[in-house]
Amino acid sequence: MKKTADMELCDGCGQSALLTEKNGNEFCPDCYKVAEVLSSKPDLVKKLGKLTGREFKQGEKGEHNPRELPDVLDAVRYRTRDREQNTWYVSVSEMEGDPVEIFASTAFDRDQHLQSRISNLTTITRLISLILRHVFLGEVLTLDKTLKQLRRSSRQKNDLPDMLSTVLSNYRSNEMYNDG
Repeated sequence: MKKTADMELCDGCGQSALLTEKNGNEFCPDCYKVAEVLSSKPDLVKKLGKLTGREFKQGEKGEHNPRELPDVLDAVRYRTRDREQNTWYVSVSEMEGDPVEIFASTAFDRDQHLQSRISNLTTITRLISLILRHVFLGEVLTLDKTLKQLRRSSRQKNDLPDMLSTVLSNYRSNEMYNDG
């Protein structure tokens, strides 16, 4: 569990708040308490579900138990070259041998002609990492998480990640309460 420094949108309710990380998600204080009960007392959740007429059936949302991403992971770093012979470093963080995050960088981060490519590469690696955590750790994917990764990838106004985030933000309110 670690607190994030700035006010962002809660992955649970979508409200702006000081967030706390749990299982790859960032929650406001209220949602964090609910997430704690869901993960630490599954029998209580089932009992309360029965009492309130909202039982969780096998495979249904709510009966999802993602593994927590630890603060420290093993990683493998690869050095590679692109077609213009620029050197790139790709690091893959692993958990029990499974890839859960990927990062890419170059020694030429300050090179202006590479800035757009670096921004796009950051976007790609952030979104791939989000997918890897979903596949290997069971982290739930949401539009808000996708938007957050796009915003964090953007290096300047109107770059590709910023444009994608702006367009997809139009769909945010549609996702909030569409959980079937």
